[in-house]
Amino acid sequence: MTRTTPRGKLIGLLAVLSVCSGNAFASEYIYRDVMGNTLPSQKCADQSEASAKASEDYNIKKYTKVFCETQGYGWHVSEQKSNGKLVCDECSGESNKYQCRVEDIVVACKRLKPGSVGLFPGKG
Repeated sequence: MTRTTPRGKLIGLLAVLSVCSGNAFASEYIYRDVMGNTLPSQKCADQSEASAKASEDYNIKKYTKVFCETQGYGWHVSEQKSNGKLVCDECSGESNKYQCRVEDIVVACKRLKPGSVGLFPGKG
């Protein structure tokens, strides 16, 4: 007589589930390329400081996420295709102070194709 430990039962259950799962998680996506610009900084700064702040990685990722989310429900970033170009404008009231932004950032956005993962009962 052999005894099955709880760990052995768990391994057996996981093995059965992995064999029966098949292609249940296959899904299709809709892709869309979006181009956008970041906003200029609120404060005027030296050109090197303003350009570094405008082109920092955190700032670019934040805006690429916003670009995709404004497309509607379910859209998110698939990949960033282009980093865009840095543009700096001199502040009107101060000399040697600038506000910088990044223009023409291209992002590939994606969302699940309706009906591809059982969103409609009785289909697929």
